Amino acid sequence: MSTNLLSKINSPSDLRLLEESQLPQLAQELRNFIIDIVSVKEGHLGASLGVIELTIALHYVFDTPCDLLVWDVGHQAYGHKIITGRRDVFHTNRQLGGISGFPKRSESDYDAFGVGHSSTSISAALGMAIASNLKGDYNKHHIAVIGDASIASGMAFEGLNHAGVTDANLLVILNDNAIGIDPSVGALKKYLTAVKEGKNPRQNNMIKSLNIDYSGPIDGNDIFAVIKELKRLQEIKGPKFLHIITKKGKGLKQAEEDQVKYHAPGKFDANTGEILKKSEENLPRKFQDVFGLTILDLAKKNKNIIGITPAMPSGSSLNLMINEFPDRAFDVGIAEQHAVTLAAGMATQGMIVYCNIYSTFLQRAYDQVIHDVALQNLPVIFCLDRAGLVGEDGATHHGVFDIAYMRCIPNMMIYSPKDEIALQNILYTVQLGLHSPIAIRYPRGRGFIANWQSDFFGKYQEVQLGKSTCIKEGLNAAVLSNGTVANNVTLAIELLKHPENIAHYDFAFVKPLDEEQLHFIFTNFKTIITIEDGAVKGGFGSAVVEFKSFHNYDSQVIILGIPDAFIEQGNVAELQQYCKIDVKSIEKLFSKY
Repeated sequence: MSTNLLSKINSPSDLRLLEESQLPQLAQELRNFIIDIVSVKEGHLGASLGVIELTIALHYVFDTPCDLLVWDVGHQAYGHKIITGRRDVFHTNRQLGGISGFPKRSESDYDAFGVGHSSTSISAALGMAIASNLKGDYNKHHIAVIGDASIASGMAFEGLNHAGVTDANLLVILNDNAIGIDPSVGALKKYLTAVKEGKNPRQNNMIKSLNIDYSGPIDGNDIFAVIKELKRLQEIKGPKFLHIITKKGKGLKQAEEDQVKYHAPGKFDANTGEILKKSEENLPRKFQDVFGLTILDLAKKNKNIIGITPAMPSGSSLNLMINEFPDRAFDVGIAEQHAVTLAAGMATQGMIVYCNIYSTFLQRAYDQVIHDVALQNLPVIFCLDRAGLVGEDGATHHGVFDIAYMRCIPNMMIYSPKDEIALQNILYTVQLGLHSPIAIRYPRGRGFIANWQSDFFGKYQEVQLGKSTCIKEGLNAAVLSNGTVANNVTLAIELLKHPENIAHYDFAFVKPLDEEQLHFIFTNFKTIITIEDGAVKGGFGSAVVEFKSFHNYDSQVIILGIPDAFIEQGNVAELQQYCKIDVKSIEKLFSKY
């Protein structure tokens, strides 16, 4: 192969100096670069590999960053980052102190809009386009690249609906690869498949019906075809829609063949594509597995149990129930609002509905939680996966706000299990009969009990709703923990020279609080320390302080948790240390008492 091209590309202006005939070579180099780095450092792989040609073509044709480019979702943007000045720091991607795994406005002028959650690009780019018109700049281009899973979300349709009645210089590019993290679902997916196959929808086109100029579908991995079409669309004013077909994982055989596994495969051999297997012998199961196995077991015994997830069946492990009971478990696509109200509708008819949504994504359905569930006091069971610090995905994905935003809602119960046994027990308990909704929040990743499945799975015990547990008695200070951070507390106490000084209580229920236990604690201890893996503003510790104030206790309350800031990327251990809820930080505090 001729001279390495990628090493000379420090910005899109360098890219535009190349001959068009050189771009396929650059595309191969860019693919290889991403594969080499991600194979060692980990990250999102398949999505970025699929849009290499589109990425190069966009920056080759358009005058970025003057022309504004929005990615939806940022999983696709690794190539974009590399050719916009971040090649030499790409190895720090998703690491503490490194670059973000998603486009981020504060990181680069080429990142026109911060993205981490899906389906925001059309509204954002349309807003930019309308603003340009108002400023008299009618030549600036505004481009939204959106995946076929993302465009199924209601917000994307809201943006298209508005765009069709404007003269905004907006180009929406649908990156259609028939898969998000899991395979795309729903009637829209079937429609797009029909369009690709040249069936009737090509004439009876829903995008054209919205008064938007439609073109395609074209091969999005044919860089010359993409450039030709982008240049043509560059000359057309008003809202435009380009439908391209790409292959997720293109350029790595295994990633093309197993697109779900290679969305974010972990470490793998860059030459062979084989994922490097970690020894999992005697390791605890992931909380997601505990959820998936438990709900499947319960569903076999209770025909009224329903499972719902918005586009995360494999990540949440609801796929276990979907595979066995496809008529009772539903992947509704990236549609959190619909998922919540669908659950509410089912609950009105006596169904026992487990609505599994990542904590950070439930934020997108907050009105539905309040208006459609809590206001009507419907016993929907919200399973908030990825609660707390989630690690390398960073600020857009940490599930640290759920305690605060759920705690203020009337009728809502909130429970955070400290381990796998507690999780399976609460999942069992809630299907025995509830009179109000509940949020069960648990973290990403492995639990703590190596033999959970062999020794505890299916051996259910009913949880007393609203009750706390004394884990350890003590003399001087009482520690009240919520959730799995209880395990850090236990380890910290074991390191103390005088562990007898610290009492430890598991307050799994943030709402309702165990007020009987709190009266005892405030009567007997002058120092109370609360620890949680959620935001300290409005969280569990705040609830304890509210109790103290209402009852006029004079004990000191120290609150540990996530500070009032957006926490960036890094592994969970590093971020816990930053937030001072790691074992060493907790031990240092306890040693004062």
